[in-house]
Amino acid sequence: MAGIPFVKDIDFTPGVPDAVLPGVRRIIADNPGPFTYTGSGTYIVGEGDVAVIDPGPDSAAHIDALAAALSGETVRCILITHTHLDHCGGARELARRCGAPILAFGAHPVRRRESDAPALDEGADYGFAPDETIADGAAIEGDGWRLEAVHTPGHLSNHLCFALPREKALFTGDHMMGWATTVVAPPDGDMEAYLASLDVLLARDDRIYLPTHGAPIEAPHRFVRAVKTHRLMRDAQILDQIGKGRTRINDMVAAMYADIDRRLHGAAALNVLAHLIRLVRNGAVRCDGAPDLRADYRLSADG
Repeated sequence: MAGIPFVKDIDFTPGVPDAVLPGVRRIIADNPGPFTYTGSGTYIVGEGDVAVIDPGPDSAAHIDALAAALSGETVRCILITHTHLDHCGGARELARRCGAPILAFGAHPVRRRESDAPALDEGADYGFAPDETIADGAAIEGDGWRLEAVHTPGHLSNHLCFALPREKALFTGDHMMGWATTVVAPPDGDMEAYLASLDVLLARDDRIYLPTHGAPIEAPHRFVRAVKTHRLMRDAQILDQIGKGRTRINDMVAAMYADIDRRLHGAAALNVLAHLIRLVRNGAVRCDGAPDLRADYRLSADG
């Protein structure tokens, strides 16, 4: 993906706290994979009186590591960026251990219909329910720190980032990842919403992004602009593929993503679907019925 200044290097030991900014520690779970990269990073904001962001998977080893790092501290709240299991799976057990409420935008969105269920839905936590819901602009404060919720739908409709104004830092969950582009998987993932959320980030003055997966992103505006350019380029590539006679998503993926790990082709197909839903909405592409993974697509100019 030429043009995006990816950050591939990250130095860490799973389960061991690492200071990433003044007053911010990160502990990375031992759950590497094609969608989690080196693992899910949990952030602890503050000292003594703290907030925990994205407690990670339902892993006894990871929860034990978090509990050890938090020993003697008061956990004011557990904040969830969104309801995928690699971010929120361990929330309830950590809450039980430390007695803190779980705060999130809301429960996991329900599938519109079974036939739309994407291949990544096994990663969704349909049983998740926060103790408190928080909306865009909500402030969460503790001794020496203040966090602000920033609603960034696209990857999921309930996705939140959390700003730490003191450091001009933004905890970006999966909205922005330094090692790869974000999967936007229908039915709840929405490419139009994702692009609008990129504009929300461009209007901010953050100086560093702290994603749940991968290393911190410096020069964040440059990174976001590159990601937005890449997404618009994908629109153009898809239109080109249809013009060349590749009218099914699987055929487009085989041509457009030939150089990536085949384990990611399912996610790539969902990204292409998200783009096609956007292109059908704006009138550039047509299909018979609702756009889905099995549809045949054609350029609107072709009738």
